[in-house]
Amino acid sequence: MSESEHKGEGKGKSILIVEDETVLRESLAQLLGEEGYQTVEAADGATAHQMILRQPFNLVLSDVRMPQMDGMTLLGLIRQAAPETPVILITAFGTVANAVAAMRAGAFDYLLKPVQFDDLLIKIDRALRTTEVTRVNKVVTEQLASASAFYNLVGRSPRMLRLFELVRKLAPVKSTVLIVGESGTGKELFARAIHYNGPFRNKPFVPVNCGAIPDTLIESELFGYRRGAFTGASRDKVGYFEAANGGTLFLDEIAALPMLVQTSLLRVLDEKKVTPVGDTQARPIDVRIIAASNRDLGKMVESGEFREDVHYRLNVVKLDLPPLRNRREDIPLLVHHFLDKYSREMNRELRGITNGAMAALLNHEWRGNIRELENVIERAVIFAEGRMISCEDLPFTSPQSVDDAGEDLKEALRQFERQHIIYGLRRHHYDKVETAKHLGIGISSLYRKLDELDIPKNLEEEQLSNDWSSGETDGPRLDNGPTP
Repeated sequence: MSESEHKGEGKGKSILIVEDETVLRESLAQLLGEEGYQTVEAADGATAHQMILRQPFNLVLSDVRMPQMDGMTLLGLIRQAAPETPVILITAFGTVANAVAAMRAGAFDYLLKPVQFDDLLIKIDRALRTTEVTRVNKVVTEQLASASAFYNLVGRSPRMLRLFELVRKLAPVKSTVLIVGESGTGKELFARAIHYNGPFRNKPFVPVNCGAIPDTLIESELFGYRRGAFTGASRDKVGYFEAANGGTLFLDEIAALPMLVQTSLLRVLDEKKVTPVGDTQARPIDVRIIAASNRDLGKMVESGEFREDVHYRLNVVKLDLPPLRNRREDIPLLVHHFLDKYSREMNRELRGITNGAMAALLNHEWRGNIRELENVIERAVIFAEGRMISCEDLPFTSPQSVDDAGEDLKEALRQFERQHIIYGLRRHHYDKVETAKHLGIGISSLYRKLDELDIPKNLEEEQLSNDWSSGETDGPRLDNGPTP
């Protein structure tokens, strides 16, 4: 084994060259050194493994066939000891199949002997740039996720952050809540967040889909019944209200309740008591009601389909969930959230998603909202052949999507950095000193970034102006009072 550091005017990245042919190994070290890389040499896999355990490398360039330990075995050990270090394998023509198998096992790329130096430089540069982008995206995504996830609710858009703040205020009290929004926007997730972030988290959370219960059974299901109340009632049955006593009853699709049951519900809301079908004795209950609807209850009241007094009782606090198409800035965060979830569940080692695939997701209509997005990512994880989800893994195509290889990685990094700084400014109420502190940079560096990334220095005023013009300044209201 020999070791040498070459200080050219290039990148300064460290590369471990593992090759048993001395002439080839030394030639590669000399050529890469002239390009500005710092090179370390190892004559076999066992020696290389020991070196990897002692010091980090930006990249490993390894032959496949070597004495003591071959490149395939070394690859597996590198994946364990340094999983983020890219490995490029060098192989003879007779072992191309092994190289392809090694790539499936985690190698970044491979080269054929005799090595073409220009091809080698291109592959090394691509590996280092991709690894850097992946690492930065991972760090930024984790930072955003830690500040933007709230009991499985994911978002960083202004409207979502306002809703998260309302959830925090609602969690410790038992006020009735009405959650409205299109199908798939996460109404039950919000209901669970309210329940499980409050002091009653150890009490029952009982979800009921009112639209899935036949009209003839809904009253007995909600309020219970006594033995002999009707044909087939061979025993007493506890209804959903009593089952949720002390906790939360989530009434989904509340608009589906028949008028007669709405009358009974009004009595329960007013008296805090429930009377089972076939009984004359009311039973006191202590239940928090969270109702949800994908229909406009106000319009249903106007058309006589829903009782106005019930709507009034339910609409103490209203959460209006935006459709996914109106908060597209949350799509990348949701994509990474679901990608991580299903990669772990299916034991798939996916590195991420290509720029083209992300562009297609950003441009999709999402009529099914978050539920549709989750299903798309789950399907993509199942069928992805490569280490990243690409356009071919999606069940749709977008005419506005960018080709997977067409978007410059520097521009992708620039956009990610721009989003992160804007999010930081909003999170710290546009206080640039505080924002710079939490970003780990100086105030002068922050101002330079604002110029480089075309971020307005008076972003707060511009955001307020945009909110007024779009009518979003009110947001969800509490008791028709002032905006929280």
